[in-house]
Amino acid sequence: MDGIGLKDRKNVLNLYLNPAITGGYICLLYPDKPRHPRQKYLLTDKGIVLYKKLRGVFSVTSLHRYI
Repeated sequence: MDGIGLKDRKNVLNLYLNPAITGGYICLLYPDKPRHPRQKYLLTDKGIVLYKKLRGVFSVTSLHRYI
């Protein structure tokens, strides 16, 4: 988080993760348990389309769904 100028986890959740989840770009691996020790955030199909558009990647054969 220091690398992108954020001070704590709360900022990351409020500024980035929650808007991306409500926008349908990412989803939680364990949606019923947001503090699960193995929680991961997955790109949805909508998120993958946006990722490709922003990165200019249109011929990716193996795109990991984890972010």
